[in-house]
Amino acid sequence: MEKFFKLKENNTNVRTEIIAGITTFMTMAYIIFVNPDILSATGMDKGAVMTATIVSAGLTTILMGLMTNYPFALASGMGLNAFFAFVIAPQYGWQAALGAVLISGIVFIILSVTGAIGYIDAAVPTTLKRAVAAGIGLFIAYIGLQSGGIIVSDEATQVALGDLTQPGPLLTLIGILIISVLMARRVRGAILIGILLTTVVSFFMGIKELPSGIGDIFGLPASLAPIALKLDLKAILSVPFFVIFSFLFVDVFDTMGTLLGTGARAGFLDEKGRLPRVNRAMLADAIGTVGGALLGTSTVTTYVESTAGVSEGGRTGLTSIVTGVLLLLTLFLAPLAGLIPSEATAPALVIVGVLMVGGVMKIDFDDFTEAFPAFLTIIFMPLAYSIADGIAFGFIAYPVVKLVAGKGKEVHWLVYLLAVVALIHFFYPG
Repeated sequence: MEKFFKLKENNTNVRTEIIAGITTFMTMAYIIFVNPDILSATGMDKGAVMTATIVSAGLTTILMGLMTNYPFALASGMGLNAFFAFVIAPQYGWQAALGAVLISGIVFIILSVTGAIGYIDAAVPTTLKRAVAAGIGLFIAYIGLQSGGIIVSDEATQVALGDLTQPGPLLTLIGILIISVLMARRVRGAILIGILLTTVVSFFMGIKELPSGIGDIFGLPASLAPIALKLDLKAILSVPFFVIFSFLFVDVFDTMGTLLGTGARAGFLDEKGRLPRVNRAMLADAIGTVGGALLGTSTVTTYVESTAGVSEGGRTGLTSIVTGVLLLLTLFLAPLAGLIPSEATAPALVIVGVLMVGGVMKIDFDDFTEAFPAFLTIIFMPLAYSIADGIAFGFIAYPVVKLVAGKGKEVHWLVYLLAVVALIHFFYPG
């Protein structure tokens, strides 16, 4: 173990790595309940999605540890799962949505193997990357508020505040309060603990029934049969290019940002600010996306919650392996998912949205040529109910505003090309 993970070289030990792995697991385990709740809205079998979520997260996290010796964990990404469930699947079907995820993962693998990711990363403006993260934050928070009944549809104003005196919206507010307090107190695993506590409250409110026995909590995992390998390869042809591009874009740059941010926290970056073995880490992420699509879940990506384990001293792939094993053990909590109401997972979407929207603070709003494209990217995601449309508006606005301001040379040729593709996405969809 010492020889493989180089524990002494990384100033760590087995005990520290185990504690770090448990910490990362606690902070990200909420996804095993949230992801099935989101994807089941498409008609996918909830139990099967839970199994797919756990298996893809556990195996890919272990793979990351073995391939890179880094303490990074992976799972189905927040934001992209909402994009999958509420935008793509209703229009093209969840089978086609899985196909889109598969294609984006295959392209991601190619980019990782060829090393082209570094070139693309340098070409895309940092402003747009940050704006996309912030926009996704607003998007999933909005979905969380809708799921919890706090925001409802209205004929006159399109949306309105729901009846907060009803059990569902009230429970959602209680859940948001619980998680917020835990987050403010810096409690490890705040979101997971909040979901479980909110579920307990739901028993007393009559929204869910108390478990009648141990079998309502522990049991064998649901079969993958209803969703595994159910991709509709023909239907993929009907999915617009920019939809697949959006899956790829968010996965690539979310992963890159997480790797560099967590790597910096752990002291992994070299003197030029680069992460050694970054292509291997990106490849592990890409393999996870492909594997997840085949199993029946949305895009698998590297989790920023990995920083929790790093903060506890995790420095090697042993941390990832501990996290991955713990994730796989949750397969036997399958019955518990049926006890958790959507009003208990909705607060998690709101809180994650709060965390993601923070990236807006690093956008230079004093420079209108940066602020305007960023604003369009952010605002159109929730209002158009589409991550793809938000990204498209940003890529169109960025080069146009720069050109008008006489700063056209600052824009990479690839961004101009993507602007043209975005225009085609709007005027010639399909």
